[in-house]
Amino acid sequence: MRDSFTAALIGLGNRGGDAYLPELLKFGDKVRVTAIAEPIDQRRESVARRLGLAPEQCFATGEELLAGPRLADAALIATMDRQHVAQALAALEKGYDLLLEKPVSPSAQECRQLAQAARAAGRRVVVCHVLRYTPFYKKVKELLDGGAVGRVASIQAAENVGYWHQAHSFVRGNWRRADQSSPMILQKCCHDLDLYLWLANKRAARVSSFGSNFHFSAANAPAGAAERCLSGCAAKESCPFDAEKIYLTSPETGIDAGNTGWPCEVLAAPPTHDSVLEAIRTGPYGRCVFACDNDVVDQQTVSVEMTDGATLNFTMSGFTRHNTRRACFMGTEGELTADLYAGAITLSRFGEADRVFRVEEAEGHSGGDAGLIRAFVELMLGGEPGPGLTSLDASLESHFLALAAEESRLAGGAPVELGGRD
Repeated sequence: MRDSFTAALIGLGNRGGDAYLPELLKFGDKVRVTAIAEPIDQRRESVARRLGLAPEQCFATGEELLAGPRLADAALIATMDRQHVAQALAALEKGYDLLLEKPVSPSAQECRQLAQAARAAGRRVVVCHVLRYTPFYKKVKELLDGGAVGRVASIQAAENVGYWHQAHSFVRGNWRRADQSSPMILQKCCHDLDLYLWLANKRAARVSSFGSNFHFSAANAPAGAAERCLSGCAAKESCPFDAEKIYLTSPETGIDAGNTGWPCEVLAAPPTHDSVLEAIRTGPYGRCVFACDNDVVDQQTVSVEMTDGATLNFTMSGFTRHNTRRACFMGTEGELTADLYAGAITLSRFGEADRVFRVEEAEGHSGGDAGLIRAFVELMLGGEPGPGLTSLDASLESHFLALAAEESRLAGGAPVELGGRD
């Protein structure tokens, strides 16, 4: 065991700067951030002042930081999807251990390349599948591993993305195009595929998938829609995706209701009524959702047969009121329903009265952000990897499954075998 370690943060956006950095700082002298990289000057300079970093510890890009000598024991890479592997390979070569934002890469070949490099370098790589670290899903895991439903035979699961989250991130935002980021089933749902394989102790054998960009295209624009929400749109009043509603007036997400965090912080730093309004007026988040260049799906369903014959049916939908997840595990001795929004886990054993377990809601991916950073800090200080630690090798199974599901979707739902992909 050691008393402390140093960390370099590459990417200071919603994940690196807003989620992980505050959690690292909670460990005080045990973790010292010694270098940062961020292309947006205001973000980089703000974090540098907060941490008391000198100019030579601050870089505009991860590539610049990684081109020089090693500046820390660990690197936290929270950049865009298609930057991850190149930066991770450079970091491994310099001797960093890694905390790597998901998805690792939309390329199966790159995923394998990184796994081989990590093994050759003898470095630790942890992938940010934060749901494993939530108190809620840890309880689900405890119950299932304890035989609460017997052998899990089938799983029905859904990720409700939320109508405004779909519009924000996957229609107007950075993850709207698969060629610039990743397919939706990988970018958003590798969390879920990793989670359900882990919870049920299963491995995937084959997959079939259907989905499309069902709604967010010019063909579905309402009469009188303008290209921007502030450009005299005749459909504005009745449109739930109106940018002013989402970013200004919504009680849940709007700056006028006091929401200075995500998603408003993505539009402006710091977010105020005037700065967010200006971002809507001139930036990408003020575009009509029916006039963007998006191509990722807004709904998709995935059917998986496991190696033991069990099945998983998973649906992702952007057409939901709330942003949450729900799953039912059906086994040989009962069923277990996990409703994240309600914070309730209901165990229904055959012939017995229902038992309900309540898990209190927590901030930051239901407590997953804090749990992930805690596990990584403990690992870096010399602790043993926990049983649910999302190592690179463990994480890649969900990536290969997601990429196979996308392959199936593009082939009209044709089944795709998983054998030999890892």
